[in-house]
Amino acid sequence: MNVIDRLKFPIGKFEKPDKITKALLDKAIVEIRSFPDDLKALVENLSDAQLDMPYRDGGWTARQVVHHCADSHLNAFIRFKLALTEKNPTIKPYNEAEWAKLPDSCLPVSFSIDILKGLHYKWSHLLEEMSTSDFGKTYFHPESKSKISLEEATLIYEWHCKHHLAHIKIVGSR
Repeated sequence: MNVIDRLKFPIGKFEKPDKITKALLDKAIVEIRSFPDDLKALVENLSDAQLDMPYRDGGWTARQVVHHCADSHLNAFIRFKLALTEKNPTIKPYNEAEWAKLPDSCLPVSFSIDILKGLHYKWSHLLEEMSTSDFGKTYFHPESKSKISLEEATLIYEWHCKHHLAHIKIVGSR
């Protein structure tokens, strides 16, 4: 992996395990539940200059990363609810790079952390109450042209949490 890829993917790219077990899902739920507090702990001592610093050349600033997490996880939560209440719904992709340029991405990070706190409380509760068959439900992603099960999506978002925490750590270490 080259330097740019190591900065883009500091924990590596998501790799779906051959078998998704209850233990893996339980671990992922704990990560999803704790993400807002972990994120807050990383950003609360960063200066505005650090928050406005990209984690790599050409990358988002730490501030944009925090706001992206709120945007992304709001979309993810809706995708879970759609999959739980409809048969393999087609989800709506969004242009995350363009969303990161919108004016709300310049707000204090506390607003997105507050959104994430409430959202992740609801999301982790939903995940804890889901049955094995619920985790087998799917949604269709039109960009990848693939069905994604909620068990796989749970692990993807566990990875997403860790992935962006690692980006914030890069900024904090400078």
